Amino acid sequence: MREETGVVNFVATTTWDHLPPPVQHIAHLVVLDTLGTILVGTLTPVSQITAEYAEQRWPGDEATILLHDCRASAVGAAFANGYAANGIDIDDCGLYTKGHPGVQVTPTALALAEARNLSGAKMLTGVAVGYEIALRAARIWHATHDVYQACGSWGSVACAAVAGHLMALNEEQIQHALGIADYHAPNLPMMRDIDDPAMVKHGIGWGAMNGIVSAELAERGFTGIPSLFRLEDYQDWVTDIGERYLIEDGIAWKRYACCAWDHAAILGADRLMREHGFEAEDIARVRVETFHEALRLGTELPDTTEAAQFNLAWPVAAYIVDGEVGPDQMLAHAFEREAIRDLAQRIEVVETDELNELYRLACVGDPRGKYASKVIIELRDGRSVETGQVEGEINFPQETWDEQSLEEKFRWLTGHVLAEGQIDELVEMIWGLESLSDVGELIRIVTS
Repeated sequence: MREETGVVNFVATTTWDHLPPPVQHIAHLVVLDTLGTILVGTLTPVSQITAEYAEQRWPGDEATILLHDCRASAVGAAFANGYAANGIDIDDCGLYTKGHPGVQVTPTALALAEARNLSGAKMLTGVAVGYEIALRAARIWHATHDVYQACGSWGSVACAAVAGHLMALNEEQIQHALGIADYHAPNLPMMRDIDDPAMVKHGIGWGAMNGIVSAELAERGFTGIPSLFRLEDYQDWVTDIGERYLIEDGIAWKRYACCAWDHAAILGADRLMREHGFEAEDIARVRVETFHEALRLGTELPDTTEAAQFNLAWPVAAYIVDGEVGPDQMLAHAFEREAIRDLAQRIEVVETDELNELYRLACVGDPRGKYASKVIIELRDGRSVETGQVEGEINFPQETWDEQSLEEKFRWLTGHVLAEGQIDELVEMIWGLESLSDVGELIRIVTS
Protein backbone atom coordinates (compact mmCIF):
# COMPACT_ATOMS: atom_id res chain seq x y z
CA MET A 1 0.00 0.00 0.00
CA ARG A 2 2.86 2.40 0.85
CA GLU A 3 4.35 2.07 -2.63
CA GLU A 4 1.04 2.69 -4.40
CA THR A 5 0.58 5.72 -2.16
CA GLY A 6 4.00 6.94 -3.25
CA VAL A 7 3.03 6.59 -6.91
CA VAL A 8 -0.26 8.41 -6.36
CA ASN A 9 1.46 11.19 -4.45
CA PHE A 10 4.01 11.58 -7.25
CA VAL A 11 1.24 11.93 -9.82
CA ALA A 12 -0.67 14.41 -7.69
CA THR A 13 2.08 16.67 -6.39
CA THR A 14 4.91 16.81 -8.93
CA THR A 15 5.54 20.28 -10.32
CA TRP A 16 7.82 21.62 -13.03
CA ASP A 17 10.15 23.23 -10.52
CA HIS A 18 10.53 19.93 -8.65
CA LEU A 19 11.81 18.06 -11.73
CA PRO A 20 15.60 17.79 -12.04
CA PRO A 21 17.08 19.80 -14.95
CA PRO A 22 17.98 16.66 -16.98
CA VAL A 23 14.36 15.51 -16.75
CA GLN A 24 13.11 18.94 -17.80
CA HIS A 25 15.46 18.80 -20.78
CA ILE A 26 14.33 15.34 -21.89
CA ALA A 27 10.67 16.34 -21.54
CA HIS A 28 11.27 18.96 -24.25
CA LEU A 29 12.97 16.36 -26.45
CA VAL A 30 10.16 13.83 -26.22
CA VAL A 31 7.50 16.45 -26.97
CA LEU A 32 9.44 17.61 -30.04
CA ASP A 33 9.91 14.05 -31.26
CA THR A 34 6.33 12.94 -30.70
CA LEU A 35 4.80 16.07 -32.18
CA GLY A 36 6.82 15.37 -35.32
CA THR A 37 5.55 11.82 -35.50
CA ILE A 38 1.94 12.97 -35.01
CA LEU A 39 2.17 15.52 -37.81
CA VAL A 40 3.75 13.23 -40.40
CA GLY A 41 1.52 10.37 -39.26
CA THR A 42 -1.52 12.31 -40.46
CA LEU A 43 -0.55 11.18 -43.98
CA THR A 44 -1.52 7.59 -43.16
CA PRO A 45 -4.91 5.95 -43.77
CA VAL A 46 -5.23 5.03 -40.09
CA SER A 47 -5.01 8.71 -39.18
CA GLN A 48 -7.73 9.67 -41.64
CA ILE A 49 -10.07 6.96 -40.37
CA THR A 50 -9.55 7.68 -36.67
CA ALA A 51 -9.78 11.45 -37.14
CA GLU A 52 -13.13 11.16 -38.89
CA TYR A 53 -14.38 8.69 -36.31
CA ALA A 54 -13.28 10.79 -33.34
CA GLU A 55 -14.87 13.94 -34.73
CA GLN A 56 -18.19 12.15 -35.19
CA ARG A 57 -18.29 9.96 -32.07
CA TRP A 58 -16.54 12.25 -29.55
CA PRO A 59 -17.77 15.62 -30.77
CA GLY A 60 -16.76 18.78 -29.00
CA ASP A 61 -14.61 21.87 -29.13
CA GLU A 62 -12.07 20.96 -26.47
CA ALA A 63 -9.04 19.92 -28.49
CA THR A 64 -7.62 19.76 -32.00
CA ILE A 65 -7.18 16.69 -34.17
CA LEU A 66 -4.01 17.89 -35.82
CA LEU A 67 -3.91 18.63 -39.57
CA HIS A 68 -7.39 17.22 -40.17
CA ASP A 69 -9.21 20.55 -39.84
CA CYS A 70 -11.46 19.27 -37.04
CA ARG A 71 -11.90 19.31 -33.29
CA ALA A 72 -13.33 16.94 -30.73
CA SER A 73 -13.46 16.30 -27.02
CA ALA A 74 -10.11 15.76 -25.31
CA VAL A 75 -10.76 12.01 -25.45
CA GLY A 76 -11.37 12.11 -29.20
CA ALA A 77 -8.33 14.27 -29.94
CA ALA A 78 -6.01 12.08 -27.85
CA PHE A 79 -7.42 8.96 -29.52
CA ALA A 80 -6.93 10.25 -33.08
CA ASN A 81 -3.60 12.01 -32.48
CA GLY A 82 -2.32 8.86 -30.78
CA TYR A 83 -3.01 6.74 -33.84
CA ALA A 84 -1.37 9.37 -36.04
CA ALA A 85 1.69 9.47 -33.76
CA ASN A 86 2.33 5.76 -34.32
CA GLY A 87 1.20 5.90 -37.94
CA ILE A 88 4.59 5.33 -39.56
CA ASP A 89 6.31 3.76 -36.53
CA ILE A 90 9.12 6.27 -36.07
CA ASP A 91 8.20 7.19 -32.50
CA ASP A 92 10.25 6.61 -29.37
CA CYS A 93 10.76 3.35 -27.49
CA GLY A 94 11.02 2.89 -23.74
CA LEU A 95 13.23 0.74 -21.57
CA TYR A 96 11.22 -2.15 -20.04
CA THR A 97 8.15 -1.31 -22.12
CA LYS A 98 8.86 -3.40 -25.24
CA GLY A 99 6.97 -0.60 -26.91
CA HIS A 100 6.15 3.07 -27.29
CA PRO A 101 5.37 5.39 -24.35
CA GLY A 102 5.54 8.78 -26.07
CA VAL A 103 2.76 8.29 -28.60
CA GLN A 104 0.28 7.73 -25.78
CA VAL A 105 1.60 10.08 -23.12
CA THR A 106 2.17 13.15 -25.32
CA PRO A 107 -1.16 13.14 -27.24
CA THR A 108 -2.96 12.72 -23.91
CA ALA A 109 -1.07 15.61 -22.34
CA LEU A 110 -1.49 17.79 -25.44
CA ALA A 111 -5.25 17.24 -25.67
CA LEU A 112 -5.89 17.90 -21.99
CA ALA A 113 -3.56 20.90 -21.86
CA GLU A 114 -5.34 22.46 -24.83
CA ALA A 115 -8.79 21.64 -23.44
CA ARG A 116 -7.97 23.23 -20.09
CA ASN A 117 -5.86 26.16 -21.33
CA LEU A 118 -2.87 24.91 -19.38
CA SER A 119 0.66 26.25 -19.59
CA GLY A 120 3.57 24.66 -21.38
CA ALA A 121 5.26 23.95 -18.05
CA LYS A 122 2.15 22.12 -16.83
CA MET A 123 1.98 20.04 -20.01
CA LEU A 124 5.69 19.17 -19.83
CA THR A 125 5.25 18.09 -16.21
CA GLY A 126 2.34 15.87 -17.23
CA VAL A 127 4.53 14.30 -19.91
CA ALA A 128 7.35 13.62 -17.42
CA VAL A 129 4.88 12.10 -14.94
CA GLY A 130 3.44 9.93 -17.71
CA TYR A 131 6.81 8.54 -18.72
CA GLU A 132 7.78 7.64 -15.17
CA ILE A 133 4.51 5.78 -14.73
CA ALA A 134 4.75 4.16 -18.18
CA LEU A 135 8.25 2.80 -17.67
CA ARG A 136 7.28 1.22 -14.35
CA ALA A 137 3.80 0.05 -15.31
CA ALA A 138 5.10 -1.65 -18.45
CA ARG A 139 7.75 -3.55 -16.55
CA ILE A 140 5.19 -4.92 -14.11
CA TRP A 141 2.67 -5.54 -16.89
CA HIS A 142 5.03 -7.72 -18.87
CA ALA A 143 6.11 -9.60 -15.75
CA THR A 144 2.49 -10.48 -14.95
CA HIS A 145 1.30 -11.47 -18.44
CA ASP A 146 2.38 -14.59 -20.28
CA VAL A 147 1.36 -13.20 -23.68
CA TYR A 148 3.39 -10.26 -24.99
CA GLN A 149 1.05 -7.28 -24.62
CA ALA A 150 1.21 -4.27 -26.90
CA CYS A 151 1.49 -0.70 -25.66
CA GLY A 152 -2.12 0.34 -25.17
CA SER A 153 -2.39 -2.07 -22.22
CA TRP A 154 0.16 -0.62 -19.78
CA GLY A 155 -0.15 2.70 -21.62
CA SER A 156 -3.70 2.99 -20.33
CA VAL A 157 -2.32 3.27 -16.80
CA ALA A 158 0.28 5.85 -17.84
CA CYS A 159 -2.35 7.95 -19.60
CA ALA A 160 -4.60 7.80 -16.56
CA ALA A 161 -1.69 9.24 -14.58
CA VAL A 162 -1.22 12.04 -17.11
CA ALA A 163 -4.93 12.80 -17.01
CA GLY A 164 -5.11 12.66 -13.23
CA HIS A 165 -2.22 15.08 -12.97
CA LEU A 166 -3.46 17.58 -15.55
CA MET A 167 -7.06 17.42 -14.31
CA ALA A 168 -5.77 18.16 -10.77
CA LEU A 169 -7.54 15.16 -9.26
CA ASN A 170 -7.00 14.51 -5.57
CA GLU A 171 -5.00 11.49 -4.44
CA GLU A 172 -8.01 9.28 -3.80
CA GLN A 173 -9.35 10.02 -7.28
CA ILE A 174 -5.94 9.37 -8.87
CA GLN A 175 -5.69 6.03 -7.06
CA HIS A 176 -9.05 5.02 -8.51
CA ALA A 177 -8.15 6.34 -11.96
CA LEU A 178 -5.05 4.14 -12.07
CA GLY A 179 -7.08 1.13 -10.93
CA ILE A 180 -9.87 1.77 -13.44
CA ALA A 181 -7.39 2.06 -16.30
CA ASP A 182 -5.56 -1.06 -15.14
CA TYR A 183 -8.77 -3.10 -14.97
CA HIS A 184 -10.18 -1.78 -18.26
CA ALA A 185 -6.88 -2.01 -20.13
CA PRO A 186 -7.28 -3.78 -23.47
CA ASN A 187 -5.89 -7.25 -24.15
CA LEU A 188 -3.44 -6.63 -27.01
CA PRO A 189 -1.68 -9.82 -28.18
CA MET A 190 1.20 -8.10 -29.97
CA MET A 191 2.54 -11.02 -31.96
CA ARG A 192 -0.82 -11.68 -33.62
CA ASP A 193 -0.53 -8.28 -35.27
CA ILE A 194 3.09 -8.96 -36.17
CA ASP A 195 1.91 -12.08 -37.99
CA ASP A 196 -0.99 -10.28 -39.70
CA PRO A 197 -0.24 -6.53 -39.72
CA ALA A 198 -3.28 -4.26 -39.41
CA MET A 199 -4.23 -0.84 -38.11
CA VAL A 200 -4.76 -2.17 -34.58
CA LYS A 201 -0.94 -2.30 -34.19
CA HIS A 202 0.00 -1.24 -30.66
CA GLY A 203 -3.46 -0.09 -29.57
CA ILE A 204 -2.05 3.41 -29.02
CA GLY A 205 -5.24 5.44 -29.36
CA TRP A 206 -7.10 2.98 -27.15
CA GLY A 207 -4.58 3.48 -24.35
CA ALA A 208 -4.91 7.28 -24.55
CA MET A 209 -8.69 7.07 -24.63
CA ASN A 210 -8.88 4.62 -21.72
CA GLY A 211 -6.56 6.76 -19.61
CA ILE A 212 -8.62 9.93 -19.95
CA VAL A 213 -11.94 8.13 -19.53
CA SER A 214 -10.62 6.45 -16.39
CA ALA A 215 -9.65 9.81 -14.88
CA GLU A 216 -12.99 11.34 -15.83
CA LEU A 217 -14.85 8.44 -14.23
CA ALA A 218 -12.75 8.66 -11.07
CA GLU A 219 -13.47 12.38 -10.85
CA ARG A 220 -17.18 11.50 -10.71
CA GLY A 221 -16.78 8.92 -7.95
CA PHE A 222 -16.42 5.73 -10.06
CA THR A 223 -14.16 3.31 -8.17
CA GLY A 224 -11.35 1.10 -9.36
CA ILE A 225 -9.35 -1.84 -8.06
CA PRO A 226 -5.93 -1.37 -6.44
CA SER A 227 -3.57 -0.80 -9.35
CA LEU A 228 -0.66 -3.00 -10.35
CA PHE A 229 1.62 -0.73 -8.30
CA ARG A 230 0.32 -2.47 -5.16
CA LEU A 231 1.41 -5.96 -6.30
CA GLU A 232 3.72 -7.26 -3.60
CA ASP A 233 6.30 -8.95 -5.84
CA TYR A 234 7.17 -5.72 -7.68
CA GLN A 235 7.51 -3.13 -4.93
CA ASP A 236 11.23 -2.65 -5.57
CA TRP A 237 10.37 -1.36 -9.05
CA VAL A 238 8.25 1.53 -7.78
CA THR A 239 9.66 2.64 -4.43
CA ASP A 240 12.15 5.00 -6.05
CA ILE A 241 9.58 7.04 -7.99
CA GLY A 242 10.24 10.74 -7.55
CA GLU A 243 13.83 10.02 -6.54
CA ARG A 244 15.14 8.11 -9.56
CA TYR A 245 13.83 9.29 -12.95
CA LEU A 246 13.86 6.46 -15.47
CA ILE A 247 13.24 8.90 -18.31
CA GLU A 248 16.84 10.11 -17.93
CA ASP A 249 18.27 6.97 -19.55
CA GLY A 250 15.18 4.99 -20.47
CA ILE A 251 14.15 6.43 -23.85
CA ALA A 252 15.47 5.52 -27.30
CA TRP A 253 14.55 7.58 -30.34
CA LYS A 254 14.11 6.03 -33.76
CA ARG A 255 15.60 7.18 -37.05
CA TYR A 256 13.86 4.53 -39.19
CA ALA A 257 10.11 4.28 -39.77
CA CYS A 258 9.69 0.60 -38.96
CA CYS A 259 9.68 -1.81 -36.06
CA ALA A 260 12.70 -1.39 -33.77
CA TRP A 261 13.49 -5.08 -34.29
CA ASP A 262 14.60 -4.14 -37.82
CA HIS A 263 17.05 -1.45 -36.87
CA ALA A 264 20.09 -3.61 -36.19
CA ALA A 265 19.79 -5.17 -39.66
CA ILE A 266 19.47 -1.74 -41.26
CA LEU A 267 22.55 -0.51 -39.40
CA GLY A 268 24.40 -3.65 -40.48
CA ALA A 269 23.56 -3.08 -44.14
CA ASP A 270 24.61 0.54 -43.83
CA ARG A 271 27.92 -0.45 -42.27
CA LEU A 272 28.72 -2.89 -45.07
CA MET A 273 27.86 -0.38 -47.79
CA ARG A 274 30.09 2.24 -46.19
CA GLU A 275 32.99 -0.15 -45.59
CA HIS A 276 32.95 -1.87 -48.98
CA GLY A 277 31.64 0.85 -51.27
CA PHE A 278 28.91 -1.01 -53.18
CA GLU A 279 25.44 0.09 -54.26
CA ALA A 280 22.05 -1.62 -54.30
CA GLU A 281 22.47 -2.80 -57.89
CA ASP A 282 25.68 -4.64 -56.93
CA ILE A 283 23.85 -6.97 -54.52
CA ALA A 284 22.95 -10.54 -55.42
CA ARG A 285 21.48 -11.69 -52.09
CA VAL A 286 21.15 -10.60 -48.46
CA ARG A 287 20.96 -12.86 -45.42
CA VAL A 288 19.90 -11.47 -42.04
CA GLU A 289 20.48 -13.50 -38.89
CA THR A 290 18.34 -12.27 -36.02
CA PHE A 291 16.07 -13.30 -33.13
CA HIS A 292 12.74 -15.09 -33.38
CA GLU A 293 10.47 -12.07 -32.94
CA ALA A 294 12.23 -10.18 -35.74
CA LEU A 295 11.99 -13.27 -37.94
CA ARG A 296 8.21 -13.16 -37.43
CA LEU A 297 8.13 -9.76 -39.15
CA GLY A 298 8.62 -11.68 -42.38
CA THR A 299 9.68 -10.85 -45.91
CA GLU A 300 6.44 -10.64 -47.87
CA LEU A 301 6.02 -7.63 -50.12
CA PRO A 302 3.77 -5.11 -48.33
CA ASP A 303 0.54 -3.65 -49.64
CA THR A 304 -0.24 -1.42 -46.62
CA THR A 305 1.73 0.97 -44.44
CA GLU A 306 1.32 -1.39 -41.49
CA ALA A 307 2.63 -4.37 -43.46
CA ALA A 308 5.66 -2.33 -44.54
CA GLN A 309 6.50 -1.38 -40.94
CA PHE A 310 5.98 -4.89 -39.57
CA ASN A 311 8.33 -6.42 -42.12
CA LEU A 312 12.05 -7.04 -42.12
CA ALA A 313 12.95 -7.33 -45.80
CA TRP A 314 11.12 -4.18 -46.96
CA PRO A 315 12.80 -1.64 -44.61
CA VAL A 316 16.25 -3.16 -45.19
CA ALA A 317 15.78 -3.10 -48.95
CA ALA A 318 14.37 0.43 -48.83
CA TYR A 319 17.36 1.65 -46.85
CA ILE A 320 19.86 0.04 -49.21
CA VAL A 321 18.13 1.65 -52.20
CA ASP A 322 17.26 5.09 -50.75
CA GLY A 323 19.55 5.59 -47.75
CA GLU A 324 16.57 6.29 -45.47
CA VAL A 325 13.43 4.67 -44.11
CA GLY A 326 10.74 7.29 -43.66
CA PRO A 327 7.43 8.44 -45.11
CA ASP A 328 8.65 8.08 -48.69
CA GLN A 329 9.36 4.39 -48.10
CA MET A 330 6.40 3.56 -45.82
CA LEU A 331 3.43 5.18 -47.53
CA ALA A 332 1.44 3.51 -50.31
CA HIS A 333 3.14 5.26 -53.23
CA ALA A 334 6.37 3.36 -52.43
CA PHE A 335 4.99 -0.15 -52.70
CA GLU A 336 5.24 -0.37 -56.48
CA ARG A 337 8.84 0.77 -56.66
CA GLU A 338 10.56 -2.00 -58.55
CA ALA A 339 14.06 -1.43 -57.17
CA ILE A 340 12.90 -1.95 -53.59
CA ARG A 341 10.53 -4.80 -54.48
CA ASP A 342 13.23 -6.66 -56.37
CA LEU A 343 15.81 -6.40 -53.59
CA ALA A 344 13.31 -7.24 -50.85
CA GLN A 345 12.56 -10.54 -52.57
CA ARG A 346 16.26 -11.45 -52.38
CA ILE A 347 16.51 -11.02 -48.60
CA GLU A 348 16.51 -14.13 -46.44
CA VAL A 349 15.91 -14.00 -42.68
CA VAL A 350 16.89 -16.71 -40.17
CA GLU A 351 16.98 -16.87 -36.37
CA THR A 352 19.87 -18.05 -34.18
CA ASP A 353 19.94 -19.29 -30.60
CA GLU A 354 22.57 -16.73 -29.64
CA LEU A 355 20.54 -13.77 -30.85
CA ASN A 356 17.37 -15.19 -29.28
CA GLU A 357 19.09 -15.29 -25.90
CA LEU A 358 20.39 -11.74 -26.22
CA TYR A 359 16.88 -10.52 -27.04
CA ARG A 360 15.41 -12.40 -24.07
CA LEU A 361 17.90 -10.73 -21.74
CA ALA A 362 17.16 -7.31 -23.20
CA CYS A 363 13.45 -7.74 -22.54
CA VAL A 364 14.01 -8.27 -18.82
CA GLY A 365 16.39 -5.33 -18.47
CA ASP A 366 19.56 -7.42 -18.20
CA PRO A 367 22.51 -5.23 -19.29
CA ARG A 368 23.90 -8.16 -21.30
CA GLY A 369 20.81 -8.13 -23.50
CA LYS A 370 20.68 -6.72 -27.02
CA TYR A 371 18.37 -6.29 -29.98
CA ALA A 372 20.98 -7.58 -32.39
CA SER A 373 21.37 -8.96 -35.91
CA LYS A 374 24.08 -10.11 -38.29
CA VAL A 375 24.04 -9.21 -41.99
CA ILE A 376 25.69 -11.15 -44.82
CA ILE A 377 25.61 -9.68 -48.33
CA GLU A 378 26.61 -11.58 -51.46
CA LEU A 379 27.67 -9.29 -54.30
CA ARG A 380 27.26 -9.92 -58.00
CA ASP A 381 31.03 -9.93 -58.47
CA GLY A 382 31.30 -13.04 -56.28
CA ARG A 383 32.40 -11.36 -53.04
CA SER A 384 30.62 -12.01 -49.74
CA VAL A 385 30.80 -9.41 -46.97
CA GLU A 386 29.37 -9.65 -43.50
CA THR A 387 29.06 -7.83 -40.22
CA GLY A 388 29.70 -9.20 -36.83
CA GLN A 389 26.92 -8.80 -34.32
CA VAL A 390 25.25 -5.41 -34.82
CA GLU A 391 23.15 -3.78 -32.10
CA GLY A 392 20.07 -1.71 -32.80
CA GLU A 393 19.92 1.78 -31.32
CA ILE A 394 17.21 0.67 -28.91
CA ASN A 395 20.08 -0.93 -26.97
CA PHE A 396 21.69 2.38 -26.06
CA PRO A 397 19.00 4.94 -25.26
CA GLN A 398 19.90 8.57 -25.99
CA GLU A 399 23.61 7.96 -26.66
CA THR A 400 23.43 8.94 -30.32
CA TRP A 401 20.84 11.71 -30.03
CA ASP A 402 20.97 15.33 -28.90
CA GLU A 403 18.96 18.50 -29.49
CA GLN A 404 20.44 19.03 -32.93
CA SER A 405 19.82 15.51 -34.22
CA LEU A 406 16.24 15.42 -32.87
CA GLU A 407 15.55 18.83 -34.39
CA GLU A 408 16.88 17.56 -37.74
CA LYS A 409 14.58 14.55 -37.48
CA PHE A 410 11.63 16.82 -36.64
CA ARG A 411 12.35 19.05 -39.63
CA TRP A 412 12.70 16.03 -41.95
CA LEU A 413 9.39 14.54 -40.88
CA THR A 414 7.31 17.70 -40.66
CA GLY A 415 8.70 18.93 -43.97
CA HIS A 416 6.24 16.49 -45.58
CA VAL A 417 3.23 18.36 -44.15
CA LEU A 418 4.18 21.88 -42.98
CA ALA A 419 5.68 25.03 -44.45
CA GLU A 420 9.22 25.92 -43.44
CA GLY A 421 8.06 28.97 -41.49
CA GLN A 422 5.66 26.87 -39.41
CA ILE A 423 8.43 24.40 -38.66
CA ASP A 424 10.75 27.19 -37.51
CA GLU A 425 8.07 28.59 -35.19
CA LEU A 426 7.26 25.19 -33.74
CA VAL A 427 10.88 24.34 -33.02
CA GLU A 428 11.47 27.67 -31.28
CA MET A 429 8.29 27.35 -29.24
CA ILE A 430 9.00 23.77 -28.12
CA TRP A 431 12.52 24.61 -26.93
CA GLY A 432 10.93 27.33 -24.78
CA LEU A 433 7.70 25.50 -23.99
CA GLU A 434 8.00 25.91 -20.23
CA SER A 435 7.53 29.69 -20.72
CA LEU A 436 4.32 29.34 -22.73
CA SER A 437 1.27 30.51 -20.81
CA ASP A 438 -1.23 28.54 -22.93
CA VAL A 439 -0.51 25.42 -25.00
CA GLY A 440 -3.18 26.60 -27.42
CA GLU A 441 -0.54 28.94 -28.90
CA LEU A 442 1.41 25.86 -30.06
CA ILE A 443 -1.70 24.39 -31.66
CA ARG A 444 -2.40 27.64 -33.50
CA ILE A 445 0.93 27.42 -35.34
CA VAL A 446 0.04 23.97 -36.64
CA THR A 447 -3.45 24.97 -37.72
CA SER A 448 -2.56 28.34 -39.23
